[in-house]
Amino acid sequence: MKKLLFLIPILFFTVFMTDAQAQFEIGASYEVRDESPKNGFGVRVEKGIFEKFPLVNLRMRAHFSYFSESNNISGGNVSYSTDLTSYDFGLALTGGVPIGLIEPYAGLGLGSESFDLEVKDLQGVGADIQAGDENNIYWNTFIGARVTIIPLLKPFVEYRYSNYKLSSPDLSDSQNGRIMFGVYLSF
Repeated sequence: MKKLLFLIPILFFTVFMTDAQAQFEIGASYEVRDESPKNGFGVRVEKGIFEKFPLVNLRMRAHFSYFSESNNISGGNVSYSTDLTSYDFGLALTGGVPIGLIEPYAGLGLGSESFDLEVKDLQGVGADIQAGDENNIYWNTFIGARVTIIPLLKPFVEYRYSNYKLSSPDLSDSQNGRIMFGVYLSF
């Protein structure tokens, strides 16, 4: 009985008396992946949900990433240049547990990715390179950690795995991952 009386004030303090966490965050990131285009940037907006949930910070995230690459290709009798653009956007649910200044987190989400290939300056005999675009719906899961240096500024690192096969994912495909380095601004 004495242990129960001791735990009630601790539970009350944990749930109701802790400092309020920032519930709205905007982030920007530099992103690297294995498939072309390889380098890009991203933006994200996160909003805390279920604020009274003890010990776990649950958030809803909207994210957007942009990748672009230009190539000049020549060989034999053919030369051309290409612009490859990829952008994706999605929604995700994240959960994190603050441990001192570091908050490891994980999440799951859905999104859409678009690839656009533009061919320019096509020269050569028999050259037939087609421009095109492709759109895919994907699911993703991610893990990461953010560091609270000051309450307003939180650098983070994150690894995101994405897959277009909703029924049977191939976890060994290395072209489905990306690593992100960025910073959040908390409000």
